[in-house]
Amino acid sequence: MSSGNVFADLGFADSEERLLKAKLASKIAQLIEKKGWTQAQTAERTRLDQPKVSRLLRGQLSGFSADRLFAILNRLGHSVEVRISPKERAPEKSHTRVVIE
Repeated sequence: MSSGNVFADLGFADSEERLLKAKLASKIAQLIEKKGWTQAQTAERTRLDQPKVSRLLRGQLSGFSADRLFAILNRLGHSVEVRISPKERAPEKSHTRVVIE
């Protein structure tokens, strides 16, 4: 049975970060596809070089931090919001959730 995070299921220590980056990269790819841009056009508009765009679109995310992916989303014309719950919980009951609309 899956936990809902394939990276946790595979035993990665940084599973939450990996899942966040994967979801962000997937959304970036969807937005680029919707715009119909080539990798060269995407590179120009996101201020990345074309090989980095290619790596991003193929899910090779080792060189991309979540912050960098947030910046790419902004360059694509989309806002990113991070919300921290006002209610404090025990650390073992706290979680990170990514909602992409």
